[in-house]
Amino acid sequence: MANTDGFLESFLSKKRASTVNKLIPASHRSGRILDIGCGTYPFFLLNTDFAEKHGIERIATQKIDQLNKQKIYIKSYDIEQETTMPYDDNYFDVLTMLAVFEHITINNLSKVLTEIHRVLKPGGKYIITTPTPVADVILTIMAKFKLISADLFGEHQDVYTHKKTASLLQSAGFQKEKMSFGSFEIYMNLWIMATK
Repeated sequence: MANTDGFLESFLSKKRASTVNKLIPASHRSGRILDIGCGTYPFFLLNTDFAEKHGIERIATQKIDQLNKQKIYIKSYDIEQETTMPYDDNYFDVLTMLAVFEHITINNLSKVLTEIHRVLKPGGKYIITTPTPVADVILTIMAKFKLISADLFGEHQDVYTHKKTASLLQSAGFQKEKMSFGSFEIYMNLWIMATK
């Protein structure tokens, strides 16, 4: 991901992390979590309780070594370029993707979701946060005033509704009846949780 130096970036990261932390069942925290697109400073992983924490991001080796010392296991991985996630089938109890879904090109999204389904354990949770279509206009204004990173916002590939996201998840093998939906930040962001 690009530089996240906008004035409100820290606040928005905290809100996303808080929302997602509330969604994760206590029963899953004794297992493994993977945060996809965790960032070079993996705020969410640093602020969640799990027996084993993993992340994937395009990141330098020296930064990975620093995080490994904190028992956060990051792999340098480009979700747009790679075809297979570097993990075994049914490996993770929880996968998260906070403000990343909208950055993946439409052509690659199906492949990425299929891989997510593969590495998630049966009964595991996949949790997404993404801006609402209405938020897109506000984010454009916020980027102009440097309240959020204009670079990051410029990388958005599409906007998603609950219905559109559910359809994409179903095409990757998730069942609609095992999905939950909600919003936060005054309906500016959506969350979707799918159980495998």
